[in-house]
Amino acid sequence: MAQSGIRREIEVAFSTETQPMWFRVLKWAIFLGVTRRLQHTRWRTVWLVGAPLSGIMMHLIYRSKTQGWTRSWGGWKADHATE
Repeated sequence: MAQSGIRREIEVAFSTETQPMWFRVLKWAIFLGVTRRLQHTRWRTVWLVGAPLSGIMMHLIYRSKTQGWTRSWGGWKADHATE
């Protein structure tokens, strides 16, 4: 991925227009709640590494399949889909 591609991904990740604030707060509350619940267990490290890694992997797979969010794939209809 080129420098501009990385910059675009960062802009999308931190954009206030991509996800509503309530969703971001809920997402972090769940992540931190599960982390707290798994404290002092052997599953804590698996959770702390596995959850973000699987999210990043899913993002990259979906991005590649939709060719940068420009095509529909996997049950999601892109706004500007090109056939």
